[in-house]
Amino acid sequence: MPSEETPAKWESLPSWLLTQTAHHAHRLVADGFSSVRARGYHYRLLATLEASGPASQAALSRGSGIHVSDMVATINELADRKLVERTPDPADRRRNIISLTAAGKRQLRRLEKRLDECQDELLAPLSPEERQRLTELLSRLLDHHNPRTGTAEEPWS
Repeated sequence: MPSEETPAKWESLPSWLLTQTAHHAHRLVADGFSSVRARGYHYRLLATLEASGPASQAALSRGSGIHVSDMVATINELADRKLVERTPDPADRRRNIISLTAAGKRQLRRLEKRLDECQDELLAPLSPEERQRLTELLSRLLDHHNPRTGTAEEPWS
């Protein structure tokens, strides 16, 4: 049995360290978003709309990585708060086009500010160069194990 001064072998495994760090990162981000009445899906949808412009629910699902089964509820939550608006697609009246409102853009700025604060808190012990290198290494690992051909498993719901 390892002593209290000697960590167990598994505590130095990259998979263990990544998992523990991911749990901490998820909590920080969830708490940060919660402080401005939001969830990760809200951020992802608002950011996707800002980047790509008005879009159908299916296109937003593909662009944001939010599963189509979660998309309607997410849009409903944002529409209820007047952060997005739904209008019938003139090309196909059975389909809606979702647009970002001015209030949605303001909320997106708040979420980006909270997200930046969460990143700073998570990465506090690292220098700017170390932060950049860590991001590069994590991106490389993720690209290897989850090519961007589909949607990623994402805890930011």
